[in-house]
Formats: sequence, C-alpha cells, structure tokens
Amino acid sequence: MRITVIGSQGQLGCDLMSTLSSDRHQLTGLTHQQLTIEDADSVESALTESQPELIINTAAYNKVDQAESTPEVAFATNALGPRNLALYCQKHKIRLVHISTDYVFGLDSTRKSAYRETDLPGPISVYGQSKLAGEYFVRAICSQHFVIRTCGLYGTAGRSGNGNFVETMLRLGQERDELTIVNDQYCTPTSTQDLSKAIKDLIQTDRFGLYHVTNEGQTTWFEFAQTIFDFAGMAVKTTPITTEQYQTPAKRPRFSVLDCSEFKEVSGFSLPQWKEALKTYLES
Repeated sequence: MRITVIGSQGQLGCDLMSTLSSDRHQLTGLTHQQLTIEDADSVESALTESQPELIINTAAYNKVDQAESTPEVAFATNALGPRNLALYCQKHKIRLVHISTDYVFGLDSTRKSAYRETDLPGPISVYGQSKLAGEYFVRAICSQHFVIRTCGLYGTAGRSGNGNFVETMLRLGQERDELTIVNDQYCTPTSTQDLSKAIKDLIQTDRFGLYHVTNEGQTTWFEFAQTIFDFAGMAVKTTPITTEQYQTPAKRPRFSVLDCSEFKEVSGFSLPQWKEALKTYLES
C-alpha cells in the first residue's frame, strides 16, 4: 500500500515509519517543511506528488499552554489542517488516519470511569477545542476515516527532539534536588511504538470510525514520574501537589482515561500495560 505519513519526524511519525516499513508498504514521510497542512494548495501539491492510498496525519500544534494566547495558530493546524486533508482524501477516495487526544475531555471534573467513544466531549482548553474541531471535520467530510484518540505519548524521537514527559523527568531528576508533580490528574501514558503497531493493525481493516487507543491501566503524573525514576534507578525526591498548586495558562483534565474496548474488539488484542511499555522504552 502507498502510505504517506505527515509529521514523519515527530515521535509518533518516526515509529510509524519504522513499524510500517516492515510490512513492505511504499512509504513517504512528509515534514512540516515539505507540507503545510494549513495551506490547501500545499496539501494538493505535496500529496498529488506522492499519490498515497492512505494518509496518516500526526501533525499537530501541541503547545497546550501557548495555545491559550494564540488560538488562531492552534485552530489553523489542529482544525483547518485536518479539514484540508479530509477534503483531499474524500475527493480522491483515499483513506485517512487522524490522530487526536484525550484533551477533548475534561469538562466533567468528577469523572472516575474511562471515556468511551460515545461519551460527549467537553474540552476545557483551546488545544482541546481545536483538536475536537479537527475530529469533527474529518468525520464529517471523509467517509474512509480512522480518528484515533490517544494520551500522554512518548517515543524515542523525543530523546533528540523537543523531548517528552519521560525525557523531561530524567533530565530534571539529574538537575534538581526535589521535584513537585501533580497527583490529581489521571491519564494513561502511551508508547508511540505500541500505538504505531495498533495503527498498523487497524489500517488492515475497513472498520472506519472513531477509536480510543492507549496502553492499558491508569496513573497520575506523579506516579508516572516516580515509576520512571524507579525503573531508571534514580533516587529523586518527589512531592505530590494538587492542580490548584500548579497553575498553568491552560486547564488540564482531572481524569482523561480512555476506554479502548472498541479497538480491542476490532483488533483482537490489547496494548501492554503502561508500566510494561515504559520499561521497554527505558531499556531500548
């Protein structure tokens, strides 16, 4: 299959290129310099050249706090960009995989059970709103779509790029005597290597639609950090704090764990537990 990966040098993009190459697909990776998804003309020219049968869009504006002061930038990349891709894919009868986020949830501050695809979204940040808008465009315009919501991504490309939570904790653990970390925001950290394998499996089907795909289990950012240090053999003093004690421009969901039952039913397998995935990442 001719597959084009947009955002091919990002954490997920890099792992997708590696994972899909093992299946002898004809792969094309496009960076932001090669394709600006906010520009319909750029989409038309770049994709016409690569002639894909399937497009995977991993490109996103994911600076959650900065998005609060630059909403036009977030919506251009996260909403208008997916719209342009969806229009192109529908016109040329191409399959589209679009990556979204758990941050489309958060309005229900008392939530304690994992969100299903049928649950009503309620983003509480500009970033979350822009990503939800992108989802709606893709689902409304492109009939052959896979919209995948995931959470807390980390991958090996983050070691040499802009980093990720794991790499940030490892660095801060060496630089500081004590770290304070939020302990009342629940999520599921997800390995981009595992997510890539899930996408590889999903695109072999024609079960188009919306899917939640993460590693198994749930944790807080504090517990995640502690586990990182434990697995890395680092003695770092960590102190749990509340969301109220750690003010940020953008609000974060108190609970954004995703129920992946729909994906499991279609694929027949589950991603590893988040601790197992983290251990694999740190040992790689």
